[in-house]
Amino acid sequence: MNQVKERIRLLRERMEERGIDAYLVPTADYHESEYVDGHFACRRYITGFTGSAGTALITRDWAGVWTDGRYFVQAAAELKDSGVTLMKMGVSGVPTLEEYVEQSLPDQGVLGFDGRVINARLGEELAGRLGRKGISLAYAEDLVGEIWEDRPPLPASPVWILEEQYAGRSAADKMAELRKKMEELHASVHILTTLDDIVWLLNIRGADIPCNPVVLSYLAVTRSQAYLYISQDAVLEPVAAYLSGLGVTLRPYGEIYSYVQSLKGESVLLEKAKVNYTILRSLDGSNQIIDRMNPTVIKKACKNPVELENMKAAHIKDGIAVTKFIYWVKQNIGKLPMDECSVAEYLEKLRRDQGALDLSFTTISAYGANAAMCHYHAEPETCAKLEPKGLYLVDSGGQYLEGTTDVTRTFALGPVSDKEREHYTLVLMSMLRLGHVKFLKGCSGLSLDYVARGPLWQRGLDYNHGTGHGVGYLLNVHERPAGIRYKVVPERMDSAPFEIGMVCSDEPGLYIEGSHGIRTENLVYCKEAEKTSFGQFLCFEYLTCVPIDLEPVDLSLMEKQDIAWLNEYHAQVYEKIAPGLTEEEARWLYDVTRPVEC
Repeated sequence: MNQVKERIRLLRERMEERGIDAYLVPTADYHESEYVDGHFACRRYITGFTGSAGTALITRDWAGVWTDGRYFVQAAAELKDSGVTLMKMGVSGVPTLEEYVEQSLPDQGVLGFDGRVINARLGEELAGRLGRKGISLAYAEDLVGEIWEDRPPLPASPVWILEEQYAGRSAADKMAELRKKMEELHASVHILTTLDDIVWLLNIRGADIPCNPVVLSYLAVTRSQAYLYISQDAVLEPVAAYLSGLGVTLRPYGEIYSYVQSLKGESVLLEKAKVNYTILRSLDGSNQIIDRMNPTVIKKACKNPVELENMKAAHIKDGIAVTKFIYWVKQNIGKLPMDECSVAEYLEKLRRDQGALDLSFTTISAYGANAAMCHYHAEPETCAKLEPKGLYLVDSGGQYLEGTTDVTRTFALGPVSDKEREHYTLVLMSMLRLGHVKFLKGCSGLSLDYVARGPLWQRGLDYNHGTGHGVGYLLNVHERPAGIRYKVVPERMDSAPFEIGMVCSDEPGLYIEGSHGIRTENLVYCKEAEKTSFGQFLCFEYLTCVPIDLEPVDLSLMEKQDIAWLNEYHAQVYEKIAPGLTEEEARWLYDVTRPVEC
């Protein structure tokens, strides 16, 4: 914590020199990515809070971090004695970041930030809101970068081509479709900065963000040309030739700003919530801005038939790995030394044995009370030892050529309490009911969330996170615009109606601080159900193929339909996974997926 205090002291020195009253440090790179490379871990560096979401504000005499309910427990522990205050987003009485800045800064004050890591919409909102007090924005100030002596360099991993047998469509077709959409919107230039959209459009992948196979780049598309701003070291000759064949011209990564400044009298299509503030401010006033969600977003979210078939194959591979893992833990708990970190490493090995290129996010391996922190990450020095009692939660996923996976299982390592058994069963019921929901086309996750929360809400219980998020194809494990939650959270941008081919998680949970945490997660994809005089109905089908532990289940709490769905799911798991197991593992799987009755 002394390091954090010293860093904040040095930052305040820079603020004093520049006449800055408050300095904003988000969790962001230049592309509004959810997860960031180490080069962009400025908020973590300046506060010590390691969660994947949060924004720090440093004033001359105060420091705080705003984060959401997923991280309240973790942030409270990591910020203790640092001098940094935890600001719990969404909690009654806690001002929003914007409210706090407006209230705390003096008239004619100055708010500083690096405009490359603040999205344009937020920048405009701050300028409008704070302008009422004469507060100005100093948006060209990378003050954390100035004091961060051993800051990691910008990543530049080699770019590789995703073949059409995996992508399902050629990049040329996607580019033609994008230009058609630009024509419909009367746009002469499209500025695309979201990394997953860029690599999806061009059928390329890389490794510039941990667990996300994307490439640090910007893309500018006109009616006849395209410019990819990227580190030249990242593009080897075969990839350069491929991109040239698509009509893409390579330019140095940082030159995007001079290109934007050169535009005059154009109709520029961009998404203010994703393009950074510096890009927006670099545009000449003669340009017309068309602020729309990037056209690639919906197209990318609706997996084509080739992608869906590949994802089914990926989930069989992944299911084999996770099933082997559960078997190994249950057979060896109390016999072999195990801790949260060592078992997570073993699970990663099993995934790579099945062909995984990488993890799709950092594994959440949590035993006992640690699982109550729903985004807990075990550290080797402090991780808990697994014992033959209680519940263990593992939330993990892999990146395969055939797609991205994300699965959570909570399972018993030995005796569990009656309360743990009750909570485990309620979460299971919630997951099964959402997985079998049928709904009219046009419904979004706002309409569907109650199906999952119902069993918990009826008992006065809840969980402080969304029930589902979209998932990419060999891309980001959190992909907009699909999502399942009852709250409208504008920054998540995941409240769009479900469409055929969208892949989403189904992951209710329950977390009792200091005691236990439970989450059960399957991925589903959206498909057509029947069409009637009332309209087209849609439904979900499971992609995930991993057994659900029957030991902690209290069948007396479940309705007959819940049990029938559980038995149906387990029959599918056994059929798909057993051929990939050893004879001994398959016998065990046969037993743990047996039909159960009330």
